[in-house]
Amino acid sequence: MSTLKEILTRRPVAATIRLTVPAGGARPAPPVGPALGQYRLNLMAFCKDFNARTQKYKPDTPMSVTITAFKDNTFEFTVKSPSVTWYLKKAAGIESGSSRPGHVIATTLSVRHIYEIAKIKQSDPYCQYMSLESICKSIIGTANTMGIKVVKDLD
Repeated sequence: MSTLKEILTRRPVAATIRLTVPAGGARPAPPVGPALGQYRLNLMAFCKDFNARTQKYKPDTPMSVTITAFKDNTFEFTVKSPSVTWYLKKAAGIESGSSRPGHVIATTLSVRHIYEIAKIKQSDPYCQYMSLESICKSIIGTANTMGIKVVKDLD
């Protein structure tokens, strides 16, 4: 339950914007410009902050960002690490998953690859309270739906 002071100091939200932007590549051009411009947000401030936060990632890594736009033309945003499917495709070295998952195996990965991806995803806001084992199980499920077989060790 919120206290009265928290309720009175809460800023009214104009919109919540979800974008996928390349790491270190936020520019005031599409898709960032039109999405933020319609809420009259400062494009250059967002681009500078986003690029500073994502400089540790390789360029062109697709980063999910959730921007909360307030009615007083201010904003705050959270950056999530790339999707599990992107990591699986990079680890397997494939362009896309199987066209018939469960019937046709696109490639195989070892449990070590899954563990490394899980360690990276553990820093995400939605996964920080999940155990490493449960994140690994979720990643294995995603790999199975992509037609990627998970084995104990690669031969």
